[in-house]
Amino acid sequence: MAGHSSTQTGLARIVSEIEETAIAVILGLMTVITFINVVLRYGFNTGLIWGLEVVTFLFAWLVLFGMSYAVKVTAHLGVDAVVNLFSEGPRKILATIAGIVCVIYAALLLKGAWDYWAPFAGLDATTGRWFPTGFENSRDQAWYEVIDTPIPDWLRFIEPLMNEGEAYEKLPRFIPYFMMPFGAALLLLRFVQALVKVVQGRQTGLIVSHEVEDAIEDVKHMNAER
Repeated sequence: MAGHSSTQTGLARIVSEIEETAIAVILGLMTVITFINVVLRYGFNTGLIWGLEVVTFLFAWLVLFGMSYAVKVTAHLGVDAVVNLFSEGPRKILATIAGIVCVIYAALLLKGAWDYWAPFAGLDATTGRWFPTGFENSRDQAWYEVIDTPIPDWLRFIEPLMNEGEAYEKLPRFIPYFMMPFGAALLLLRFVQALVKVVQGRQTGLIVSHEVEDAIEDVKHMNAER
């Protein structure tokens, strides 16, 4: 694996455990909800009205959460056939350039994600075509709801804060959509961390590429340490 170290201590290990647990919980919830819905539909001719919508949201969360985690553990696949033609010095330069491009991409993604999500949370979108130059007064869309998923009673405390005291019938959109800016911000953080490691020589690239044997050995080593 491209310079990824499985040795983690302190806060880094705690954060990794939280990320891995979140991904496992999302996968588990998707499986359980889908299974229950199938049983209800084909066994009792009924079903969870909100089941498909919740699974769709969870799948989006899994993708957005997983892409940053894959950067952190250097698990993204890639092709390094051309890069491997160069010596160590030029490879580091190319990896640094790739890291800078990825950081810029993640920053653009974060801006777009924020600008889309902010109105649903009653916040302002940013100005500027490519990078934020300030904030503009956006139309408050905090009253927008999802289609099928009802709002649980324990979340009704947000009604006077986000909906001027009006009751929500369905889950407000800003809650499931929050994963968009959060996932983009996490991706930006992981790309910055990976770029720093490349510059410092602690990581040789951003991808796992074809080094399957090394990847398998890293996984075995991580499991052995646990």
